[in-house]
Parts: sequence; structure tokens; C-alpha cells
Amino acid sequence: MMKRLLTAGVAVLALAAASAARAETIRIGVLTDMAGPLSDAQGPGSVEATRMAVEDFGGRLLGEKVEVIGADHQNKADIGAAIARDWYDTRNVQVIMDLGNSAVAIAVQNIAKDKNRLSVATGAASGELTNRHCNTNAIQWGYDTYQFAKGITGPVVKSGGDRWFFISADYAFGHALENDTRKAVEKLGGKVVGAVRHPINTLDFSSYLMQAKNSGANVIGVASAIADQQNVLKQGQEFAIFDDKVRPAAMALLLSDVHSVGLKAAQGTTVSSIFYWDADDESRAFSRRYAAKMGRPPSEAQAMNYSATLAWLQAAEAAKSVEPEKVLARLRSGPVSAPFIRNGTLRADGKLVRDIWLARVKAPEQSKYPWDYMEILGTIAGRDAFRPVEESECALLKQ
Repeated sequence: MMKRLLTAGVAVLALAAASAARAETIRIGVLTDMAGPLSDAQGPGSVEATRMAVEDFGGRLLGEKVEVIGADHQNKADIGAAIARDWYDTRNVQVIMDLGNSAVAIAVQNIAKDKNRLSVATGAASGELTNRHCNTNAIQWGYDTYQFAKGITGPVVKSGGDRWFFISADYAFGHALENDTRKAVEKLGGKVVGAVRHPINTLDFSSYLMQAKNSGANVIGVASAIADQQNVLKQGQEFAIFDDKVRPAAMALLLSDVHSVGLKAAQGTTVSSIFYWDADDESRAFSRRYAAKMGRPPSEAQAMNYSATLAWLQAAEAAKSVEPEKVLARLRSGPVSAPFIRNGTLRADGKLVRDIWLARVKAPEQSKYPWDYMEILGTIAGRDAFRPVEESECALLKQ
């Protein structure tokens, strides 16, 4: 009996020691789409970019080891929420990155507030994350639908594209992107003549495209993302929907989209971009290192995972704490200094405002080497690219 008690006691102590060891490891969680429609632009590449940032920082924070873990939210808010709760409660995850899907991001940042941890959206794009759904424990480090809309509507409307029809994804991101673009078009004197919404992963857009063609619109606004957006552009070209009289406006066009649809279908599209791998020396240097690991340049979201992770680690080290309030205070104490961020300021609503690129997709004959897809036209100041304080519904900006 005594031997069994001693053995049991040793087992309990060993388990306690193992639990303590796990608790001492500071973890960063990358909650992303690992195999679905967003996985090319986020997924395993976002996990790798986050690991690169931890390695560059030295792998330790406040004397403790830093570990990156990843999981697949499958683009389902309930699955993402369950993973986030488990990570915050049992895995000592201090910050969750990426998120990608906007509905998942909204759910996770609400949990982050309840658990007093941090949520950083580097891939989720709904502008409502820092507007109606803003909270004290959430950051939006990447692109957003307001920026997508503001960046593209000016050039399109001013060049004669003043009658819009929207083909929009029927979920949080699509709703926000259509709404933000609609407001921007109307503010510039344009008119919205119609709209239709489609479910995620739609394969046949022919009826939607014909409805848009027959509406009298001279611009078809594609308020969708990744595969859906790519299919609209491909099928619009295949069915001869797009011509000199009717052109597409793909507000959320990303590097991976251009690669998938090809320059012939995407050429001439104007985009506002938070990151382009070949934009400057800093971007090229990181992209060469990333490509050596992943076989291709990083996407916008993957680069933002690297940037946000380094910024969080540096702020936590300076604050001598991983507590969200102290880390955020440090990040907001002055201009944000992080990779690929120019003239950055982190507002109380969690929005990282910074200058971005205005770019245009090259024609096939202009591309000189692999992934040479964009021509940088100039920069858009952060104050002109992101939602101004006076237009925001976030109560944190009113305090």
C-alpha cells in the first residue's frame, strides 16, 4: 500500500511539474484556414511567417520560451471559438493571430476580451472588427474592407465607372465590403444600380454575371474573396461579360488571386495594398527568406503575421509583461515601428493606421520574372485609406 501511495505521489508531482513547464512556455496561436479557400493566402504560410518572427526575435520572451502553435478554424465561427477558448484556458496562448474569416475573428476577439488575452486580425478583413465590433483586447493589423473600398473607388469612378452592380459574398466580409464600397461610390457621385449575393464557394457565376451585364452598370463590383472572386473574374472573361463598356472592380484582389486567375484576366486592375513582396528593399529581403522556406513569396496576410508578431514581442519585452493592457499601452505610446509599416499609429479602436501602396496589375507582356505581377503607382496616406474617427461607431474612440 505504501509503495502504491509513493508511486501515485510521484506521478502527481510529475504531472504537476509537466503542467508548470507547459505554463511557463509563452504561446502564440495562429488560428487560420489550413486547407480551405483561404489557405493559399493564409494557412500554413501564416504559421511559418509567425515562426520566422519568433526566431528573429530570439525565441524567448521575459526569460521564457516562445512557441507557435497553429490550428484550422475551417471557416466556422463555432470551431474557431472552441479552439480559442481552449488555447486561452489551457495552453497559455497569450495572443491569437491571423483569423482570416471575419465571422471567426469577431467570435475570437469577444473571447479574448472575456479572457483578458489578445486577438490580432492579420487576415480577417471586415471593417466592422474595429467599428461596431471593436473591443479593448482586439487589433486589426492587416487590410480591411474600408481600405479596399476607398483605395479602388476613387480611380474607377473618376475614370467614368459611375454605375455599379455588386456581386457579393453572403457572409460578414462580403456584406462589409459591399457596404463600404457602396458608400464610397455614392460619396463620389456614382450610383449603385443593383446587387446580388452568393454563398461561399460558388462554382457557377454565369447567372449573376448576366444579371449584372443586363443591369446597365458599367462596373461590376466583386465583393468576394479568394476562390469566389477568382471565379467571377475568370468566368467574366470566359463569357465575354467584361469589355470596354463593362469592367470589373475586384476590391479585395490579392497577390494569390492574381496568380490564380492570371495576368490576362486581372491586368489593369487598380488595388490598394498593405504589402507587396517586390515593393521595396525591406519587402524583397523578407520575401527571399520566406520563399526559401515556402517556395513562393508571402501573401499580404502572411507578411502581416510576421510584422504583428515581432511588434507584439517587442512591445511585451519593453512593457516587461504579456498583459494586454500593458502591451497595448506600449504599442500606442508612439509611432508603430514594425516591418512593412510606414507612419503607423495604433488607435484605441484597435485599427493600425498606416500608409499603403496604390498598385496596378501588370499586363502579361510587362511581367519580367515569376510573381512579377504589380506595378507600384504610389502611396496612399493612412488618413485617406482607413475609416476616419468621425465616421466610426466604435465607442472606444469617443472616450
